[in-house]
Amino acid sequence: MSAATESAPIFEAEALMGIATDLFETMVDGEPGHLTLWWGEPPELEDSRFTWVDIQGQPATRVLLAASRETGEQLTRALLALPEGSAVGDEDFADAVGEVANVVGGNIKSMVPDGGALTLPSVAHAAPDAPGAIAIIDTYLSWRGAPLHVSLWALP
Repeated sequence: MSAATESAPIFEAEALMGIATDLFETMVDGEPGHLTLWWGEPPELEDSRFTWVDIQGQPATRVLLAASRETGEQLTRALLALPEGSAVGDEDFADAVGEVANVVGGNIKSMVPDGGALTLPSVAHAAPDAPGAIAIIDTYLSWRGAPLHVSLWALP
C-alpha cells in the first residue's frame, strides 16, 4: 500500500514569464523581443486598470494583471489590429485585456493537476478584494517600454 502524497505545482516567475512571452510573441506583437522583465523599482501605474481570472481548482488561484489605461489601449489596438492612435471603446478594451488574462490563466490552469474551471475575465478600476489571498508571484514586465503588473495569487 502506498502512502498518499500531496503535490502542488510550483509556480515560478520564469514560468509565468515564459507564458507571457509566448502570448505576446504570437497574439500581440507577432514577433519576439517586445516583452521583457521590468528592471528597477516597481513603477506607479497611472489611471490603472485591473483584469483577472480565477482558476477554481485545487489550489484555487487568481491571475491578476494591471496596466495603465494607455497601455491597455495600446494592447487593444495590437490585439484587434487597429490603427495606431485610433479610439478604443470600453467594450473592446475589456475584451482585449480580458483575453490576455484568460490566455495566461488558461496556461496556468494547465499546470495545475486539478485545474478545475476558469472564470470569465473581469476588468475593473481597482484590484478585487481577496481577503486571505497569498501572493505567489508579484512582478512587473515591460511591454514596449510600458509597465505591466502581473501577479498570481493563492485564494483561500
